[in-house]
Amino acid sequence: MKKILSFVVLSLLIFSYPQKSSAEGVKDCFEGLNRATFALNQGLDKVIVEPLAKGYRKLPIPIRTGTSNMLSNLSNLITIPNNILQGDFRSAGLNTARLSVNTTIGIFGIFDVAQQMGLMKNSKEDYGQTLGKWGVGEGCYLVLPILGPSTVRDSVGTIASILGGDPWYNVTVKNDTQYFKDSDYYISKGSDGINFRSKNIEAFDNLEKNSIDFYASVRSLYLQDRKQKILNSNKIIDTQDDSDWDDVQSN
Repeated sequence: MKKILSFVVLSLLIFSYPQKSSAEGVKDCFEGLNRATFALNQGLDKVIVEPLAKGYRKLPIPIRTGTSNMLSNLSNLITIPNNILQGDFRSAGLNTARLSVNTTIGIFGIFDVAQQMGLMKNSKEDYGQTLGKWGVGEGCYLVLPILGPSTVRDSVGTIASILGGDPWYNVTVKNDTQYFKDSDYYISKGSDGINFRSKNIEAFDNLEKNSIDFYASVRSLYLQDRKQKILNSNKIIDTQDDSDWDDVQSN
């Protein structure tokens, strides 16, 4: 916890002042490197991720629904502490109830029993969003290898998760437990990425075909999405389904 607080304080000191640049208000300080990393990620997507996503789409709908439900249930392990850090105790209580019901009665979240009981699903939260709620500026835009679009602030949020803010990471990778293995964490994260990609195959294909600069379009899409999540906006971005950019990069 001390390490996480140290990162939060450091972020507040460095990024609390306004950032000026493009229409999204975020500087692309490392554009050359970002474009090179973006090209690398696109290559990996074409060769590995997109084929897997298309194969995943061929699975029976109940399997895909159950997988999506289970991954959504796991995301509550990140959402709940961030609800608390943001002072949203009502959502923290609701998400805790959802996690408890779906993990037990819903068989590890495969079935969304909580929603049938009237415990409706809330939006996901992460440490990057919490920092944004606290007034921390985005810093520069970053494209991370494999993980994709991010900002300095969101990257700090990801590090905070690894340092102890993600219970799922703690029981699978960080600590040696007899119930879970490292692979359980990485499989769940990989599945999250495939699940997200499968929902957005046509959307991203259309975006790529219709963009003069695909890199700039993805950057704008990501930054708009993150801004809306911090503001808890219900506005829908047409080129993205399920608002799951953060699932691919941190949770």
